[in-house]
Formats: sequence, structure tokens, C-alpha cells
Amino acid sequence: MVDESCIFCKIANGEIPSSTLYEDSDFRVILDLGPASKGHALILPKSHFKDVCELDATIAAKVLPLGARIGTAMKKSLGCAGFNLVQNNGEAAGQTVFHFHVHVIPRYEGGPAIAGWTPGQASPEELAETAELIKNSL
Repeated sequence: MVDESCIFCKIANGEIPSSTLYEDSDFRVILDLGPASKGHALILPKSHFKDVCELDATIAAKVLPLGARIGTAMKKSLGCAGFNLVQNNGEAAGQTVFHFHVHVIPRYEGGPAIAGWTPGQASPEELAETAELIKNSL
């Protein structure tokens, strides 16, 4: 399914031009217009899914191998030391376009911190309580 009002559906299906790195029957991979680093790409499914919770299992099974393939190509061609695969779900998590997509962000030695956090602390009791809440919702 394609959402006619979704900009990523339009880009993924070739209605809007993009700097395309890769395309097959399920995906288009493009360079991000607002890159976090040189080579920052987006993996866009051609079908519309709002987020990972709506993602079709067949498409989901193909996303990580494609991310690895794109990241490996970035390491070879751009000389980056590594890469992040980033996927945001919901506005609070930083999702700004509500079409499932994965960022492939090349990381360079000495480059800026892009994704990270300061580890917090939790008691064993708090971990057990939190685990039970989540398990009960599965």
C-alpha cells in the first residue's frame, strides 16, 4: 500500500527525485538531505508503514541485511570506521516523517557524537518490576 500524501512514499516510488544509492522491488535507499555525517542514507520501503509496529514481517526481515550491505559499502567507499543503524518510532523518539525508515549513518574516527546516552542506574528490584510490566504486555 502507498499513502498518496506521504512524502517518503513519493520519494521511494520515484515521484520525487532523490540521490538514490540502491533500489529493488521493495526499497529505495537515498542520501539524507540533512545528513548527520557524509554519506548518511535512508532505507525507505516502497510500501507505507507508519512505524516498526506496523511493519510487514517480510519487509522487516529484509531491512537489517540491507542496512549491513549499505554500511559495508560506506566503509569501503567513504573510509568511515563504522556506521549506526537508527530507527525512530513516535514523535517522542525523534520520528519526524511517519513512514517507517532506517537511517544508515557513517561514523568517522574523531567525528561528532551522533547517537549515545549516559548510562543510568536501576536497582535489582526496579529491574524486576519493570521486566514484569513489559512481560505482562507481550
